[in-house]
Amino acid sequence: MDASRPVSDTREGHARPEVPGLEGLRGLAALYVLLFHCWLYTFPGYPDSSAPWWLDGLMYGRLAVVFFLVLSGFSLAISPARDGWRPGGTAPFLRRRAWRILPPYWAALALSLVVAWFVVPASHFGPPTGATVLVYGLVAQDVFTAPTPNGTFWSIAVEAELYLLFPLLLLVRRRLGTVVLVAGVTLPVVARGLMAPGASPVEGDNWLTPHLAPVFVAGLVGAGIVVAPARVRRLPWHWFAVAAAAPVAVLAAVKGPVWTVDHYFWVDLAVAPAMTMLIAAVATGRPALLLRLLTARPVRGLGNVSYSLYLIHLPVVMAVIRRVAPRFVAPGLPTFWFTLLVALPVSLLGAWLFARVFELPFKRHRSWKSLPVPRRSVAAAPAARREPAGATTAGP
Repeated sequence: MDASRPVSDTREGHARPEVPGLEGLRGLAALYVLLFHCWLYTFPGYPDSSAPWWLDGLMYGRLAVVFFLVLSGFSLAISPARDGWRPGGTAPFLRRRAWRILPPYWAALALSLVVAWFVVPASHFGPPTGATVLVYGLVAQDVFTAPTPNGTFWSIAVEAELYLLFPLLLLVRRRLGTVVLVAGVTLPVVARGLMAPGASPVEGDNWLTPHLAPVFVAGLVGAGIVVAPARVRRLPWHWFAVAAAAPVAVLAAVKGPVWTVDHYFWVDLAVAPAMTMLIAAVATGRPALLLRLLTARPVRGLGNVSYSLYLIHLPVVMAVIRRVAPRFVAPGLPTFWFTLLVALPVSLLGAWLFARVFELPFKRHRSWKSLPVPRRSVAAAPAARREPAGATTAGP
């Protein structure tokens, strides 16, 4: 679950206009995931955490991943929406996605394996094994279970599976329409939930793609707002987002954070429309104050490395909490503040360095031939078209 990056047609020869603000949204969401993990690994007992109540706002990291998936569906679908919901070729699309996502992921996998083997375990299942290398190397962790080297990697597999489905989803949208598409991915999920004991399914560590496909599709169909007639684009989508989120927020406040986390199966579906309308509001230029914040240079810079930040921050956070903090501070709040003081800047700096080596070259160049050779600056290399903004995951 990257910057503002161009959002445009992915076919050869088409212009690639930018959609300001989307990258900033991703940057802030990635930062929230980092804060969530600082909170999560400092205070035991999740979701009934020992953290003070005034930090409860940091416990909803799962919703940040849902947001990434909605934003990914939205961003990837803008160009097809402008071209009658045609994907522009399945094989080229999948090749671009693999080129954009896999090199940083594999580099982060190698880093995470080293940290998990020699510094701090990443999972209660124990240290990584040969199965870990195979399963996570093939991005198959949503299908097969193996000790994780990095707790954030589950969403990468979900995103990859959704990429494989994306051309089919576009085909259904083009041939059968929005209602059929949304109903086709959502009704089976609702039926599964209602048939579970107490109508509250217990999710495991994988097979999450069917459940999360509706939130991705919510973003996909929401992209139609960007190419809709002016009277539709001018609608107050930000206020619609507030109205859609209000019932979920009230329910969560009444029931409490533990109930909310225990019912993520339903909460994910409930918040997706509000998230879609928020993204549509930003994509259509409202509200102006939020757009100015999201396009400010620091936020755009954060968004530009958000994928790298998502991939590498957790080993840093866990190393600080489990290995460094106990040498200097007491458990609980002192460890939390110490982790923010140390892990936050180290993660941000590490993400910037990691992105320069393993992510940004693959954003700026479309093939091995166009990658800069040693002692040749990136600026001097041939300019290359980039993928849609927000089209990579960064989820926990």
